[in-house]
Amino acid sequence: MVTSVAPVIRARREAGSGALIGYLPVGFPTLSESIDAAVALVENGVDVLELGLPYSDPVMDGPVIQAATQRALSEGFRLRDGFEAVKQVASHVDAPVLLMTYWNPVVQYGVDRFADDLAAAGGAGLITPDLIPDEGADWIAASDRAGLDRVFLAAPSSTDARLDRVVEASRGFVYTVSTMGITGARTDIDSAARTLVDRLRTAGVENACVGLGISTPEQVREILAYADGAIVGSALVRALAEGGVPAVGALAAELARGTAPSEVP
Repeated sequence: MVTSVAPVIRARREAGSGALIGYLPVGFPTLSESIDAAVALVENGVDVLELGLPYSDPVMDGPVIQAATQRALSEGFRLRDGFEAVKQVASHVDAPVLLMTYWNPVVQYGVDRFADDLAAAGGAGLITPDLIPDEGADWIAASDRAGLDRVFLAAPSSTDARLDRVVEASRGFVYTVSTMGITGARTDIDSAARTLVDRLRTAGVENACVGLGISTPEQVREILAYADGAIVGSALVRALAEGGVPAVGALAAELARGTAPSEVP
């Protein structure tokens, strides 16, 4: 079981490529199927897993992920199911498993308790899309104590000072938002992503992984030409919704073609 993201990304980079990071929500379409789907991602070439905790006000998620998380909530998802999913997935695959969640559920659960339970389940860390480092002192302290990665977001609109703070506070990688707006597969990856990665390099980032809008192996390859990881979410969730675990595994295998060093121009 791998409990840190950075060594995995480093190994992929040293192999001449970068990491493929896959997102799926916990509890969609059922808890057991979401666990099976996450395992299928790793079995088909995904290097790092993001498991999203369904939330009633997903302000950053696009329609595909919103629909999936709302279904999970309607089926009775509870926060403890997230830790159970991490435990089950981590026991079956040799890949780091991150939780992705809005900050309010963590506060309601208890920051230190959340860190302890995530670490006990074998989780690698937490992605917090709506928590900025300036307001993250409690999580920074708790994750340090529990030995967890913490992934903050950087956007094209971020100032240089904010990027410096994000790089300083993050551990594992910086989630590099390629476009402004909500998540969702797009036909073109915004050129702002490359500029933002360059700015993060100037700020001293160890790993910059690009997300929001990636849906094809060609886009994965394009991203990995300059970034350390490519994050795919909505396309995988759509595949799971339309074709179940076999479909999401097949899409993961297709996307993983974009990480093959021999195919990089």
